[in-house]
Amino acid sequence: MRRNIAPTALLIAMALVSLGSTGCTTLGPSLGWMATPIPITAYQQKKHEDQFWNHERYDRAPILGPITSGAEVVALDPPSDDEVMRAMEKARPVQGGVPLLFERNRNNVRIVKEKIADYIDPPRVYPLIGPAQQHHAHYKCTVYYEDVRRVGWPVPHTLRDEDAREVIYVDHNHLHMVGNVDTGAGSPYGP
Repeated sequence: MRRNIAPTALLIAMALVSLGSTGCTTLGPSLGWMATPIPITAYQQKKHEDQFWNHERYDRAPILGPITSGAEVVALDPPSDDEVMRAMEKARPVQGGVPLLFERNRNNVRIVKEKIADYIDPPRVYPLIGPAQQHHAHYKCTVYYEDVRRVGWPVPHTLRDEDAREVIYVDHNHLHMVGNVDTGAGSPYGP
């Protein structure tokens, strides 16, 4: 009986040592139970991704160099189709719905953009920026599309509005520095 216990104990000890030394080891502090991932819904993830997309591309105002005398001052590029559709989705959401119960789509989308205003404010001092002028550009974007609504309950049917249209107003603002701008890069000719 004594002979069976020793090899079994040796095998158990080797198994425990091998299990303790496998996998990744972490050097340094551990977060413990706070390192456990928390699942979120697809709706919440898409909402956060859209917020980041808008912040990264459309919520910031660029700061351009000073306006040179005699040059014609025109606004930056007109709003992109993506920006117009995101603004329209905020105003009249289509995403979501319940498959086979109620769905809504926009098909055959065509966007017409026209500039309605382009002007520059007088110079003023902005905190953390310094003296600058704000350049405003206002656009009227008309979106023509086919609105398709599929209702699945109580009686399945499809509603089509082939001449749907929405008007979205998009404002683009950016700043122009005023005066002798010191970028902090230094002069190649010395201090």
